[in-house]
Amino acid sequence: MDETRDGGISDGEAMEPEAQKGSTESIPEAREKWANKTEFLLSMAGEIIGLGNVWRFPYLCYKNGGGVFFIPYFIFLFFCGIPIFFLETALGQYTSEGGITAWRKICPMFEGVGVASQVIVIYLNIYYIVVLAWALFYLFNCFWSTLPWTSCDNYWNTVNCQNISATYTGVHRPDSDWSFLYNETDLFGNNYSMSFQNESEWPPFKVTSSEQEYWLHRMLRMTDSGGLGSINADLAMCLLLAWVICYFCIFKGVKTTGKVVYFTATFPYLMLFILCIRGVTLPGAATGISYYLYPDISKLSSPDVWCDAGTQVFFSYAVCQGVLTALGSYNKYNNDCYKDCIALCLLNSCTSIFAGFVVFSILGFMAHQLDLPMEDIASSGAGLAFIAYPRALSLLPGPQFWSVLFFLMVLLLGLDSQFVCVESLATALTDLFPGVLRKRREVLVLGIAIICFLLGLPFITKGGIHLFTVMDTYGPSGINLLFIACFETIVVAWVYGANRFYDNIEDMIGYAPFIVLKYCWLFITPLICAATLLYSLLGSNSVSSVQSVPDWSYKFAPLLTVIPMVCIPIFLFVSLRRGHDITPSSDLKQLRPNSPRLTLFNHVIIKPQRSRHIQEDGAEKANTEHSSGV
Repeated sequence: MDETRDGGISDGEAMEPEAQKGSTESIPEAREKWANKTEFLLSMAGEIIGLGNVWRFPYLCYKNGGGVFFIPYFIFLFFCGIPIFFLETALGQYTSEGGITAWRKICPMFEGVGVASQVIVIYLNIYYIVVLAWALFYLFNCFWSTLPWTSCDNYWNTVNCQNISATYTGVHRPDSDWSFLYNETDLFGNNYSMSFQNESEWPPFKVTSSEQEYWLHRMLRMTDSGGLGSINADLAMCLLLAWVICYFCIFKGVKTTGKVVYFTATFPYLMLFILCIRGVTLPGAATGISYYLYPDISKLSSPDVWCDAGTQVFFSYAVCQGVLTALGSYNKYNNDCYKDCIALCLLNSCTSIFAGFVVFSILGFMAHQLDLPMEDIASSGAGLAFIAYPRALSLLPGPQFWSVLFFLMVLLLGLDSQFVCVESLATALTDLFPGVLRKRREVLVLGIAIICFLLGLPFITKGGIHLFTVMDTYGPSGINLLFIACFETIVVAWVYGANRFYDNIEDMIGYAPFIVLKYCWLFITPLICAATLLYSLLGSNSVSSVQSVPDWSYKFAPLLTVIPMVCIPIFLFVSLRRGHDITPSSDLKQLRPNSPRLTLFNHVIIKPQRSRHIQEDGAEKANTEHSSGV
């Protein structure tokens, strides 16, 4: 790389007249590339391997038939997850553009597909980092001599607080409802207590666990006022710290991102391995693992199981968010992204399965220690990370050490997913306005961080958990992702042309990928996504399906869902008014420009299409631009 590309000033530049310098200020800097393949792979792994692998997938297996859940999961993975994952990554590598301009280049009329995906990224950038603030809060409190969530002798505890392990170990009454401890649906409302109704033996009273009181009354400081209330100052500081860490991970672009992921993407595996070794050696671990994997064939007949599998694949693989396109755009033109994507998908799924052993071995131990059934222990989401798992770790010798390991793992799993999402948004904006923003990237990322921090403050108010719940349910929802996925596959396969896109991939990697991918893009993936989307729309109970949230938060749900979806028709209409069509940019190299864009069974479905203003030297120019590294 020469000095001038790195921002140095050559002698010739120093002697330029002032007017000439001013005329070159709008010329964008050359686009960066990954220093090596390892940085790309670790960045991709850091994005797709996150909290969902640990706190959602194991619970879904337990809930949906144990090992039987792998059947719908891998069907969705092979026919939806991998095809879309590869499509988005290859699109970014081929166009060398971010999540919006990549779609503008291959089909200007459907630029809205990229805009819709960036709206999802904006949602994630605003609220996902709140989980990291929670993790930091717990992490800082792991260094107390007695873990604060294990005691009822604190100022935030109520008269109903009971240390369950100390008071009820070995005492489990069959007629008692213990689900208040770890039931995810009850975490954010007032229905989190247990009543003993047998007055002849036990006076009626309510008890809440010390872990749940710490979560509700110490960290969240929930109130019954129904509004947002005031900001929790200590959580605000944790949120600010999370954003500071995130900013310094990516402020220099892929130069810093590629280095940071060496730690953030690998260290969680070390902690998962340590927790797994400890977990499987505990009494009751085998019971927990058997609950995790025990097959229940009857579950396969439930449409909800298949819907859960599809939703998990889409969330876990970060598809339809523009992130994969952004990360792929920093690859060199001839990188073998096909093998990279297959390896990353296998790694992601294997991590999810492995995390199940880690989670359920510890939960099995807790069930054994407290003499409780696994049905009352197993939970998902925040209920697992901030109530159930801290309770389980507190039962181990040296609970502070294990708690630090766990919350550090949660922090790092969320951190690399967060800063890659910020990187995706920054990439999309710099590619939209390269002459202005590429030279001012640090300021742009700082602006994104400040704006998202301010927009995230309502989520850490005393009523912010209600807003968080609605955003998490209806922001980057399965409905939005499935809707975008349908358009992505249809535009690439039926508008741009599956044959032409296959030729582009062959030109990049040197060989044609597995032909089944073509038919997935054409038929299988959009049909499965459309069917799942239809079932989700018909089977949902709208905002009423979100339990224990105030009425005011319902108003946000339709808006959060509609905004990404309307981007596609709005930009389609605007493109038609501006005279844009489906002709790709002339900058894109076409391996076989005179070949049909789509053929099926040796029949031409879509005829060839030449790019606008293409010239004989256009292909050579594109080839030089794509092949050159920066």
